[in-house]
Amino acid sequence: MVCVIEIFEKPKLHDPVLIEGLPGIGFVANIAALHLIRELKAERFGEVHSSAFQDLAITTSNGGVQCPMNELYYYKSQKEGRDLIIWYGNTQALTTSGQYELCGKILDVAQELDCHYVVTLGGFRQEEIKGVPQIYTAASDHEALDIALSLGAKIMVGQIFGIAGLTVGLARLRGFKSFSLLVDTLGMYPDANATRYVLAALNKFLNMNVDLSSIDAAAEETKRILESFGLIRTVGTEKKKEEQQFRWFI
Repeated sequence: MVCVIEIFEKPKLHDPVLIEGLPGIGFVANIAALHLIRELKAERFGEVHSSAFQDLAITTSNGGVQCPMNELYYYKSQKEGRDLIIWYGNTQALTTSGQYELCGKILDVAQELDCHYVVTLGGFRQEEIKGVPQIYTAASDHEALDIALSLGAKIMVGQIFGIAGLTVGLARLRGFKSFSLLVDTLGMYPDANATRYVLAALNKFLNMNVDLSSIDAAAEETKRILESFGLIRTVGTEKKKEEQQFRWFI
């Protein structure tokens, strides 16, 4: 298995927080990461390629190709908020070993940038949502758990599949503080409303005030990107197939 991270520059950050934003249930993390990148004008500093990503390329209108990839962005806070490393991409790895390798490589970079805190985002599938979506959490330790609970989250009981869960577990083994924020969502399609609630909680944790008014635009862009890679389809009969194929996404 090969996972390679190309670093374009090594930013000087002060105690940054790593925010995970890969596709998962409701594509909550993906929308959130794209929204943060746009609103904060975050700078891209790394590109991630893995042999465990999908084996395809998408043609572009000008005759080029676009491959499955992950990217790393950084944001330097100018005020009271935290510096950030944003982990964004159009895919997770498609194998167990690929997921572990990808996660390990990202945490390597985070450690090199003096990062000590990791937050993963995602959706928690529900058959029905009544009223305000609930946020759930799991954490690396009691201190991180108390912080997540103070944001309005409830303790998650069960399994967290995919990057959102694995990253918290591996981060703990390396001495990071970490927790997940998983919000109620109905399923596979980009859920802008659920993303609003999880970003509101993240805003509070980061002591930031990121504008949430344009999340719908980030959701539409996420939908377009994921459709081009076949991760979601507009045809209703395909929805169940996608849910089964990507059952490990959170």
